[in-house]
Amino acid sequence: MRGEAYANASYTFYAAQADREGLSATARLYRKTASVELNEHFREEAALAGVVGSDADNLRAAIAGETYETTIMYPTFARQAAADGDDNAAALFTEIGQDEAHHLAAFQAALDVVETGHGSIPAPPPVDAVQVPAGGPQVHSARTLANLDTAMHGEALAHARYTLYADHAATSRRPALARLFQGTAQVELREHFAGEAVLYGLVDTTRANLAKTIVGERYEAETMYPTFARRAEAVGDDRAARLFCHNATDEARHARAFQQMLDHPN
Repeated sequence: MRGEAYANASYTFYAAQADREGLSATARLYRKTASVELNEHFREEAALAGVVGSDADNLRAAIAGETYETTIMYPTFARQAAADGDDNAAALFTEIGQDEAHHLAAFQAALDVVETGHGSIPAPPPVDAVQVPAGGPQVHSARTLANLDTAMHGEALAHARYTLYADHAATSRRPALARLFQGTAQVELREHFAGEAVLYGLVDTTRANLAKTIVGERYEAETMYPTFARRAEAVGDDRAARLFCHNATDEARHARAFQQMLDHPN
């Protein structure tokens, strides 16, 4: 699920780079594949893993994640970046940690409303979207770079989980809670993940992005998912085994489509 969420987030910004280069077909392929990674692969794996519970359970899970990020992860990353002389990353980690504290407070208030039936669900946070142009890393410490990678995976996973939580809240006839989850999901992707991606140097030229994407898709198709399928089958988790096999087939098809775009840019 972490890999699928990260692919969804990365492909979103690879698509924007393809647009900037006038490669509209490549941009469409990235967006279509990003949707598959989130709305099929991640969603189906999350269903087997029991990721989505009641609205109250989902809020408690979100509160736990936001508490960790705002009290431990981001303060630690900020201190380490400052110690390593990566002041830009230290400032970003500090800012995101403060944002997560606001998310935490909003989710805590929403949980009180859900549990008591009194009060109002907080409004969703505004999104200050960050553009992610092609460029190399803007930090010099290997530790900072590793922390950015960890943070991006966490933000991508939060975006994916909150998207599912929003859908559940909508079906539970709690539209205000759905808006809170969806709005927070967009902050995690388009502000936090994006800001970290700029410093990490996630986006390169479309040709380089395609080459990297093909390697990742082939790994999932040929190694990761087949391995997971064999392990699931060995312990009798047949539904998971079938899903992993299905996803491997999907990823192989994605790899071929991206290879075609690399061979014939458009």
